[in-house]
Amino acid sequence: MKKKLLLLSLFTCLLAGKVLAQQDRAITHFMYDKMSINPGMTGIGIKNAICASSIYRNQWDKVNGAPNSAVLNIEGDLSQYGVPGGVGISFYHDAIAFTRQNTAVINYAYHLPMGTEGFLGIGLGIGITNLGLDPTWIPPTSVPDASLPTAFSQTKLDANFGLYFKSDDYYVGLSSTHLPAPDFNDDETAPPGTSLVGLSSARHYYMMGGYTYRNIRPGDDIEANLLVRSDVVKTSFDLGARYMWQNQLYGGLSYRLSDAVGVMLGANVFQLINGGSLAARTNSLTVGYSYDVTINKLSSVSRGSHEMMVKYCYFLPPIPVKKSHHPRWL
Repeated sequence: MKKKLLLLSLFTCLLAGKVLAQQDRAITHFMYDKMSINPGMTGIGIKNAICASSIYRNQWDKVNGAPNSAVLNIEGDLSQYGVPGGVGISFYHDAIAFTRQNTAVINYAYHLPMGTEGFLGIGLGIGITNLGLDPTWIPPTSVPDASLPTAFSQTKLDANFGLYFKSDDYYVGLSSTHLPAPDFNDDETAPPGTSLVGLSSARHYYMMGGYTYRNIRPGDDIEANLLVRSDVVKTSFDLGARYMWQNQLYGGLSYRLSDAVGVMLGANVFQLINGGSLAARTNSLTVGYSYDVTINKLSSVSRGSHEMMVKYCYFLPPIPVKKSHHPRWL
């Protein structure tokens, strides 16, 4: 009953004709999803390699209409092929109740060397966002109710911008997503404020940072990460810490302010199989799982949130050096 009341409250807002701001997803493994929210980090830290990472999140398990998200990021550093910086593409899908949002963005970051300290990435992402409503109503009579919104889908231009600095031990970043903040409604020809349903892809602002404490024990590291997310109306804080054992296994805890606490587990599969003996620049496969316990008012109806992550990196072969022969010695 509580679950139904939760959804009814959402639909009441829709029926009231208000413009609802679509919130960006909350991801526990956000350290593997930085490019989609900060294009400045595209290709940084993966020199002469291509990496693909995918995350699926089922939030508030057992709550009908609860959010679920899927993310796919593919990025590469192609400097040895004459591309000055990193390029990448991000796909992500977010759904809550009757709303669906699908976004595809092409990212580019210019890598500016900062002496011996590290690199500053200056990045821009350009793409499209499709947002729509697909309701299923069961009216009490066979006569259609004109006050109920019907299905619609619209596609608008989207853009992100970010700055990202990375050294050997730490990183910091500032970024903004959905810069155009496009509006979506069921009747684009209607005067402002008169359409039955209004949705918007709210502009978000991000601040991120992290530090790696190396060799806590020989070969073991501790990694701490922070992510601040805001659309001006609401601000959230994500904190996470992971213990990295011999570059093979990791375990950690996460906390999202006034929302959830979670546990993370993962493994570098190829390193684990080979006992950690693989060289640093070897193709890698990382898998991870997290479970979040809800600590807000939904705790009485939610069974927590599940998240799966997979990342694969392929190191590009070096370009063969062609030996030139002086005509005199032919």
